[in-house]
Amino acid sequence: MHLDPIMPYLVGALFSILVLGIFLHRIKLPHVIGYLIAGIIMGPHGLRLITDEPTLSRLGAFGVVLLLFFIGMEVSPKRLISGWRISLIGTLFQVIISTLSVWAIGYWLGWSIERVILIGFVISLSSTAIVLKLLQDWDELQSDTGQNVLGILLVQDLVIIPMLIVIGLMGGTNINTSTLVMQIVGAILILALISFIFLKQNIRLPFLKFIRDDHEMQIFAALAICFGLSLITGLLELSTALGAFTAGMLISAAKETQWVHQRLEPFRVVFVALFFVSVGLLVDIKFLIDQWYLIFLLVVLVLLTNTFINAFVLKALGVNTRDSLYAGALLAQIGEFSFVLAAVGIQSKIITDFGYQLVIEVISISLLFSPIWIKLIKLFLNTHYMRDKN
Repeated sequence: MHLDPIMPYLVGALFSILVLGIFLHRIKLPHVIGYLIAGIIMGPHGLRLITDEPTLSRLGAFGVVLLLFFIGMEVSPKRLISGWRISLIGTLFQVIISTLSVWAIGYWLGWSIERVILIGFVISLSSTAIVLKLLQDWDELQSDTGQNVLGILLVQDLVIIPMLIVIGLMGGTNINTSTLVMQIVGAILILALISFIFLKQNIRLPFLKFIRDDHEMQIFAALAICFGLSLITGLLELSTALGAFTAGMLISAAKETQWVHQRLEPFRVVFVALFFVSVGLLVDIKFLIDQWYLIFLLVVLVLLTNTFINAFVLKALGVNTRDSLYAGALLAQIGEFSFVLAAVGIQSKIITDFGYQLVIEVISISLLFSPIWIKLIKLFLNTHYMRDKN
Protein backbone atom coordinates (compact mmCIF):
# COMPACT_ATOMS: atom_id res chain seq x y z
CA MET A 1 0.00 0.00 0.00
CA HIS A 2 3.07 2.27 0.37
CA LEU A 3 4.38 1.45 -3.12
CA ASP A 4 3.36 3.65 -6.06
CA PRO A 5 2.26 1.38 -8.97
CA ILE A 6 4.54 3.26 -11.35
CA MET A 7 7.68 2.61 -9.27
CA PRO A 8 8.51 -0.89 -10.66
CA TYR A 9 8.14 0.43 -14.23
CA LEU A 10 10.33 3.43 -13.48
CA VAL A 11 13.06 1.27 -11.94
CA GLY A 12 12.83 -1.16 -14.87
CA ALA A 13 13.14 1.71 -17.35
CA LEU A 14 16.13 3.22 -15.54
CA PHE A 15 17.99 -0.09 -15.33
CA SER A 16 17.22 -0.89 -18.99
CA ILE A 17 18.62 2.46 -20.10
CA LEU A 18 21.63 2.07 -17.78
CA VAL A 19 22.54 -1.45 -18.97
CA LEU A 20 22.06 -0.60 -22.65
CA GLY A 21 23.97 2.67 -22.23
CA ILE A 22 26.97 0.96 -20.60
CA PHE A 23 27.03 -1.76 -23.29
CA LEU A 24 26.83 0.73 -26.16
CA HIS A 25 29.51 2.90 -24.56
CA ARG A 26 31.82 -0.12 -24.43
CA ILE A 27 31.38 -0.73 -28.16
CA LYS A 28 31.66 3.02 -28.89
CA LEU A 29 28.10 3.61 -30.10
CA PRO A 30 26.00 6.64 -29.03
CA HIS A 31 23.60 6.43 -26.08
CA VAL A 32 20.80 7.47 -28.43
CA ILE A 33 20.62 3.90 -29.77
CA GLY A 34 20.18 2.60 -26.23
CA TYR A 35 17.30 4.99 -25.56
CA LEU A 36 15.53 3.89 -28.74
CA ILE A 37 16.02 0.19 -28.02
CA ALA A 38 14.83 0.69 -24.43
CA GLY A 39 11.64 2.26 -25.78
CA ILE A 40 11.07 -0.65 -28.17
CA ILE A 41 11.62 -3.25 -25.42
CA MET A 42 9.53 -1.52 -22.74
CA GLY A 43 6.79 -0.18 -25.02
CA PRO A 44 3.21 -1.31 -25.66
CA HIS A 45 4.41 -3.65 -28.43
CA GLY A 46 7.20 -5.14 -26.29
CA LEU A 47 7.14 -6.01 -22.59
CA ARG A 48 4.37 -3.43 -21.99
CA LEU A 49 6.25 -1.85 -19.10
CA ILE A 50 5.27 1.55 -20.53
CA THR A 51 1.86 1.94 -22.16
CA ASP A 52 1.16 5.65 -21.67
CA GLU A 53 2.89 6.73 -24.89
CA PRO A 54 1.18 10.17 -25.25
CA THR A 55 2.37 11.35 -21.83
CA LEU A 56 5.92 10.17 -22.45
CA SER A 57 5.90 11.84 -25.89
CA ARG A 58 4.86 15.14 -24.33
CA LEU A 59 7.65 14.85 -21.76
CA GLY A 60 10.08 13.91 -24.52
CA ALA A 61 9.10 17.01 -26.48
CA PHE A 62 10.62 19.06 -23.66
CA GLY A 63 13.88 17.25 -24.39
CA VAL A 64 13.95 18.54 -27.97
CA VAL A 65 13.18 22.05 -26.69
CA LEU A 66 16.04 21.91 -24.16
CA LEU A 67 18.41 20.44 -26.74
CA LEU A 68 17.75 23.33 -29.13
CA PHE A 69 18.12 25.78 -26.23
CA PHE A 70 21.62 24.45 -25.53
CA ILE A 71 22.49 24.49 -29.24
CA GLY A 72 21.38 28.13 -29.42
CA MET A 73 23.83 29.00 -26.65
CA GLU A 74 26.70 27.40 -28.56
CA VAL A 75 26.01 28.69 -32.06
CA SER A 76 27.61 31.74 -33.61
CA PRO A 77 24.90 34.04 -35.09
CA LYS A 78 27.46 35.49 -37.48
CA ARG A 79 28.43 32.07 -38.87
CA LEU A 80 24.79 30.99 -39.01
CA ILE A 81 23.68 34.02 -41.00
CA SER A 82 26.72 33.90 -43.29
CA GLY A 83 25.71 30.35 -44.29
CA TRP A 84 22.14 31.33 -45.31
CA ARG A 85 22.71 30.29 -48.92
CA ILE A 86 23.48 26.68 -48.03
CA SER A 87 20.74 26.56 -45.39
CA LEU A 88 17.93 28.02 -47.49
CA ILE A 89 18.78 27.00 -51.05
CA GLY A 90 20.16 23.64 -49.93
CA THR A 91 17.00 22.74 -48.04
CA LEU A 92 14.66 23.78 -50.84
CA PHE A 93 16.57 21.84 -53.49
CA GLN A 94 16.83 18.82 -51.23
CA VAL A 95 13.05 18.77 -50.71
CA ILE A 96 12.42 19.14 -54.46
CA ILE A 97 14.88 16.40 -55.46
CA SER A 98 13.55 14.04 -52.75
CA THR A 99 10.00 14.52 -54.01
CA LEU A 100 11.08 13.96 -57.63
CA SER A 101 12.85 10.74 -56.57
CA VAL A 102 9.67 9.49 -54.91
CA TRP A 103 7.69 10.48 -58.02
CA ALA A 104 9.96 8.26 -60.16
CA ILE A 105 9.17 5.29 -57.90
CA GLY A 106 5.51 6.26 -57.44
CA TYR A 107 4.96 6.51 -61.19
CA TRP A 108 6.09 2.90 -61.57
CA LEU A 109 3.89 1.78 -58.65
CA GLY A 110 0.87 3.78 -59.79
CA TRP A 111 0.78 6.14 -56.78
CA SER A 112 -1.38 9.25 -56.80
CA ILE A 113 0.35 12.63 -56.96
CA GLU A 114 -0.92 13.34 -53.41
CA ARG A 115 0.83 10.26 -52.04
CA VAL A 116 4.03 11.07 -53.96
CA ILE A 117 4.18 14.58 -52.49
CA LEU A 118 3.40 13.35 -48.97
CA ILE A 119 6.12 10.66 -49.02
CA GLY A 120 8.56 13.10 -50.65
CA PHE A 121 7.98 15.54 -47.81
CA VAL A 122 8.28 12.78 -45.19
CA ILE A 123 11.68 11.52 -46.34
CA SER A 124 13.10 15.02 -46.94
CA LEU A 125 13.00 16.00 -43.26
CA SER A 126 15.92 15.02 -41.02
CA SER A 127 16.02 14.52 -37.27
CA THR A 128 17.05 17.65 -35.39
CA ALA A 129 17.27 15.68 -32.13
CA ILE A 130 19.47 12.85 -33.47
CA VAL A 131 21.84 14.99 -35.53
CA LEU A 132 22.43 17.75 -33.00
CA LYS A 133 22.86 15.24 -30.16
CA LEU A 134 25.55 13.42 -32.18
CA LEU A 135 27.29 16.64 -33.19
CA GLN A 136 27.35 17.72 -29.55
CA ASP A 137 28.62 14.35 -28.33
CA TRP A 138 31.36 14.32 -30.98
CA ASP A 139 32.26 17.99 -30.42
CA GLU A 140 31.62 18.82 -34.10
CA LEU A 141 28.89 21.45 -33.79
CA GLN A 142 31.31 24.34 -34.35
CA SER A 143 32.86 22.74 -37.46
CA ASP A 144 31.92 23.99 -40.93
CA THR A 145 29.93 20.80 -41.53
CA GLY A 146 28.20 21.15 -38.16
CA GLN A 147 27.18 24.73 -38.91
CA ASN A 148 25.92 23.85 -42.41
CA VAL A 149 23.87 20.96 -41.05
CA LEU A 150 22.49 23.12 -38.21
CA GLY A 151 21.34 25.79 -40.68
CA ILE A 152 19.60 23.19 -42.84
CA LEU A 153 17.83 21.66 -39.83
CA LEU A 154 16.56 25.07 -38.72
CA VAL A 155 15.19 25.83 -42.19
CA GLN A 156 13.52 22.40 -42.20
CA ASP A 157 11.75 23.40 -38.96
CA LEU A 158 10.25 26.33 -40.88
CA VAL A 159 9.55 24.36 -44.07
CA ILE A 160 7.25 22.03 -42.12
CA ILE A 161 4.62 24.82 -42.10
CA PRO A 162 4.11 25.06 -45.90
CA MET A 163 4.34 21.25 -46.07
CA LEU A 164 1.40 20.91 -43.67
CA ILE A 165 -0.55 23.49 -45.68
CA VAL A 166 0.07 21.61 -48.95
CA ILE A 167 -0.93 18.26 -47.43
CA GLY A 168 -4.06 19.85 -45.94
CA LEU A 169 -5.05 21.29 -49.33
CA MET A 170 -4.50 17.93 -51.04
CA GLY A 171 -6.74 16.29 -48.43
CA GLY A 172 -9.47 18.87 -48.93
CA THR A 173 -8.86 20.67 -45.63
CA ASN A 174 -9.62 24.38 -45.59
CA ILE A 175 -6.65 26.52 -44.61
CA ASN A 176 -7.22 28.75 -41.59
CA THR A 177 -6.27 32.27 -42.73
CA SER A 178 -5.72 33.53 -39.19
CA THR A 179 -3.31 30.64 -38.49
CA LEU A 180 -1.36 31.42 -41.66
CA VAL A 181 -1.13 35.10 -40.72
CA MET A 182 0.11 34.18 -37.23
CA GLN A 183 2.80 31.94 -38.72
CA ILE A 184 4.01 34.69 -41.04
CA VAL A 185 4.05 37.23 -38.22
CA GLY A 186 5.84 34.74 -35.97
CA ALA A 187 8.51 34.03 -38.58
CA ILE A 188 9.09 37.78 -39.07
CA LEU A 189 9.37 38.34 -35.30
CA ILE A 190 11.84 35.47 -34.86
CA LEU A 191 13.99 36.73 -37.74
CA ALA A 192 13.85 40.25 -36.27
CA LEU A 193 14.94 38.98 -32.83
CA ILE A 194 17.81 36.95 -34.32
CA SER A 195 18.88 40.02 -36.31
CA PHE A 196 18.77 42.11 -33.12
CA ILE A 197 20.91 39.57 -31.28
CA PHE A 198 23.34 39.51 -34.22
CA LEU A 199 23.65 43.32 -34.35
CA LYS A 200 23.66 43.94 -30.60
CA GLN A 201 25.92 40.98 -29.69
CA ASN A 202 26.13 42.06 -26.02
CA ILE A 203 22.69 42.13 -24.40
CA ARG A 204 21.88 42.87 -20.76
CA LEU A 205 19.00 40.99 -19.15
CA PRO A 206 18.28 43.23 -16.12
CA PHE A 207 16.54 40.71 -13.84
CA LEU A 208 19.47 38.27 -13.94
CA LYS A 209 21.61 40.46 -11.67
CA PHE A 210 19.22 39.74 -8.80
CA ILE A 211 19.81 35.98 -8.90
CA ARG A 212 23.55 35.71 -9.48
CA ASP A 213 24.08 34.08 -6.09
CA ASP A 214 20.72 32.31 -5.85
CA HIS A 215 21.22 28.87 -7.41
CA GLU A 216 17.62 27.76 -6.94
CA MET A 217 16.16 30.79 -8.69
CA GLN A 218 18.73 30.45 -11.47
CA ILE A 219 17.14 27.12 -12.42
CA PHE A 220 13.70 28.69 -12.70
CA ALA A 221 15.05 31.73 -14.54
CA ALA A 222 16.78 29.56 -17.13
CA LEU A 223 13.70 27.37 -17.61
CA ALA A 224 11.46 30.46 -17.83
CA ILE A 225 13.58 31.97 -20.61
CA CYS A 226 13.79 28.68 -22.52
CA PHE A 227 10.14 27.65 -22.30
CA GLY A 228 8.87 31.24 -22.39
CA LEU A 229 10.13 31.86 -25.92
CA SER A 230 9.09 28.32 -26.87
CA LEU A 231 5.57 29.12 -25.69
CA ILE A 232 5.50 32.30 -27.78
CA THR A 233 6.57 30.52 -30.98
CA GLY A 234 4.12 27.71 -30.22
CA LEU A 235 1.26 30.20 -29.83
CA LEU A 236 2.30 31.70 -33.16
CA GLU A 237 1.92 28.21 -34.73
CA LEU A 238 5.67 27.80 -35.20
CA SER A 239 8.01 25.13 -33.85
CA THR A 240 8.57 25.39 -30.09
CA ALA A 241 12.13 24.15 -30.70
CA LEU A 242 12.73 27.23 -32.87
CA GLY A 243 11.75 29.47 -29.94
CA ALA A 244 14.07 27.56 -27.62
CA PHE A 245 16.94 27.93 -30.09
CA THR A 246 16.39 31.70 -30.22
CA ALA A 247 16.25 31.80 -26.40
CA GLY A 248 19.62 30.05 -26.32
CA MET A 249 21.08 32.67 -28.66
CA LEU A 250 19.68 35.38 -26.37
CA ILE A 251 21.34 33.82 -23.31
CA SER A 252 24.61 33.53 -25.23
CA ALA A 253 24.49 37.21 -26.22
CA ALA A 254 23.86 38.08 -22.55
CA LYS A 255 27.05 36.19 -21.58
CA GLU A 256 25.15 34.01 -19.11
CA THR A 257 25.80 30.60 -20.66
CA GLN A 258 28.03 29.15 -17.94
CA TRP A 259 25.52 29.04 -15.07
CA VAL A 260 22.63 28.16 -17.41
CA HIS A 261 24.58 25.14 -18.64
CA GLN A 262 25.34 24.07 -15.09
CA ARG A 263 21.75 24.41 -13.87
CA LEU A 264 19.92 22.82 -16.82
CA GLU A 265 22.29 20.09 -18.05
CA PRO A 266 20.68 17.32 -15.92
CA PHE A 267 17.22 18.29 -17.18
CA ARG A 268 18.46 18.16 -20.77
CA VAL A 269 19.95 14.69 -20.37
CA VAL A 270 16.78 13.22 -18.82
CA PHE A 271 14.24 14.79 -21.17
CA VAL A 272 16.26 14.11 -24.33
CA ALA A 273 16.48 10.47 -23.25
CA LEU A 274 12.69 10.43 -22.72
CA PHE A 275 12.20 11.77 -26.24
CA PHE A 276 14.13 8.90 -27.81
CA VAL A 277 12.43 6.36 -25.55
CA SER A 278 9.06 7.74 -26.72
CA VAL A 279 10.12 7.21 -30.36
CA GLY A 280 11.04 3.61 -29.55
CA LEU A 281 7.55 3.08 -28.12
CA LEU A 282 6.07 3.63 -31.59
CA VAL A 283 7.74 0.55 -33.07
CA ASP A 284 5.22 -2.27 -33.47
CA ILE A 285 7.38 -5.38 -33.10
CA LYS A 286 4.76 -7.70 -34.63
CA PHE A 287 4.39 -5.47 -37.69
CA LEU A 288 8.19 -5.20 -37.89
CA ILE A 289 8.57 -9.00 -37.88
CA ASP A 290 5.78 -9.50 -40.43
CA GLN A 291 7.14 -6.85 -42.83
CA TRP A 292 10.83 -6.90 -41.91
CA TYR A 293 12.11 -7.35 -45.46
CA LEU A 294 10.08 -4.42 -46.80
CA ILE A 295 10.88 -2.15 -43.84
CA PHE A 296 14.63 -2.79 -43.92
CA LEU A 297 14.72 -2.43 -47.71
CA LEU A 298 13.00 0.96 -47.42
CA VAL A 299 15.29 2.06 -44.57
CA VAL A 300 18.40 1.19 -46.61
CA LEU A 301 16.98 3.02 -49.65
CA VAL A 302 16.14 6.06 -47.51
CA LEU A 303 19.61 6.24 -45.94
CA LEU A 304 21.35 5.82 -49.29
CA THR A 305 19.06 8.19 -51.19
CA ASN A 306 19.09 10.95 -48.58
CA THR A 307 22.86 10.71 -48.15
CA PHE A 308 23.54 11.19 -51.84
CA ILE A 309 20.80 13.77 -52.45
CA ASN A 310 22.09 15.96 -49.62
CA ALA A 311 25.70 15.40 -50.66
CA PHE A 312 24.87 16.33 -54.27
CA VAL A 313 23.07 19.53 -53.23
CA LEU A 314 25.86 20.62 -50.87
CA LYS A 315 28.53 19.82 -53.45
CA ALA A 316 26.64 21.92 -56.01
CA LEU A 317 26.65 24.80 -53.50
CA GLY A 318 30.43 24.73 -53.20
CA VAL A 319 31.09 22.36 -50.27
CA ASN A 320 33.99 19.95 -50.82
CA THR A 321 33.25 16.29 -51.59
CA ARG A 322 34.31 14.87 -48.21
CA ASP A 323 32.27 17.33 -46.14
CA SER A 324 29.31 16.98 -48.52
CA LEU A 325 29.17 13.21 -48.05
CA TYR A 326 29.56 13.49 -44.29
CA ALA A 327 26.81 16.10 -44.05
CA GLY A 328 24.67 13.93 -46.34
CA ALA A 329 25.10 10.99 -43.94
CA LEU A 330 24.24 13.20 -40.95
CA LEU A 331 20.99 14.24 -42.65
CA ALA A 332 20.14 10.78 -44.03
CA GLN A 333 17.58 9.63 -41.44
CA ILE A 334 13.90 10.65 -41.46
CA GLY A 335 13.07 13.26 -38.83
CA GLU A 336 10.64 13.39 -35.94
CA PHE A 337 8.45 16.00 -37.66
CA SER A 338 7.72 13.40 -40.33
CA PHE A 339 5.53 11.62 -37.74
CA VAL A 340 3.31 14.71 -37.85
CA LEU A 341 3.19 14.69 -41.67
CA ALA A 342 2.28 10.99 -41.68
CA ALA A 343 -0.52 11.60 -39.15
CA VAL A 344 -1.96 14.39 -41.31
CA GLY A 345 -1.62 12.12 -44.35
CA ILE A 346 -3.76 9.36 -42.85
CA GLN A 347 -6.32 11.88 -41.55
CA SER A 348 -6.57 13.26 -45.09
CA LYS A 349 -6.87 9.68 -46.45
CA ILE A 350 -3.79 10.13 -48.63
CA ILE A 351 -2.30 6.93 -47.20
CA THR A 352 -3.95 3.78 -45.82
CA ASP A 353 -3.63 2.36 -42.29
CA PHE A 354 -1.04 -0.09 -43.59
CA GLY A 355 0.86 2.73 -45.31
CA TYR A 356 0.77 4.82 -42.13
CA GLN A 357 2.15 2.01 -39.97
CA LEU A 358 4.83 1.30 -42.59
CA VAL A 359 5.88 4.96 -42.58
CA ILE A 360 6.04 5.00 -38.77
CA GLU A 361 8.22 1.87 -38.73
CA VAL A 362 10.57 3.17 -41.44
CA ILE A 363 10.98 6.52 -39.65
CA SER A 364 11.69 4.81 -36.31
CA ILE A 365 14.13 2.24 -37.71
CA SER A 366 15.95 4.93 -39.73
CA LEU A 367 16.43 6.87 -36.49
CA LEU A 368 17.74 3.73 -34.80
CA PHE A 369 20.27 2.88 -37.50
CA SER A 370 21.24 6.47 -38.31
CA PRO A 371 24.12 6.75 -35.79
CA ILE A 372 25.60 3.49 -37.09
CA TRP A 373 25.23 4.66 -40.69
CA ILE A 374 26.92 7.98 -39.89
CA LYS A 375 29.83 6.25 -38.15
CA LEU A 376 30.29 3.90 -41.13
CA ILE A 377 30.37 6.82 -43.59
CA LYS A 378 32.69 8.72 -41.27
CA LEU A 379 35.03 5.72 -41.04
CA PHE A 380 34.99 5.29 -44.82
CA LEU A 381 35.74 8.98 -45.40
CA ASN A 382 38.52 9.06 -42.81
CA THR A 383 40.11 5.92 -44.25
CA HIS A 384 39.81 7.18 -47.82
CA TYR A 385 41.11 10.64 -46.83
CA MET A 386 44.14 9.22 -45.03
CA ARG A 387 44.94 6.90 -47.95
CA ASP A 388 44.82 9.82 -50.41
CA LYS A 389 46.94 11.92 -48.05
CA ASN A 390 49.59 9.23 -47.91
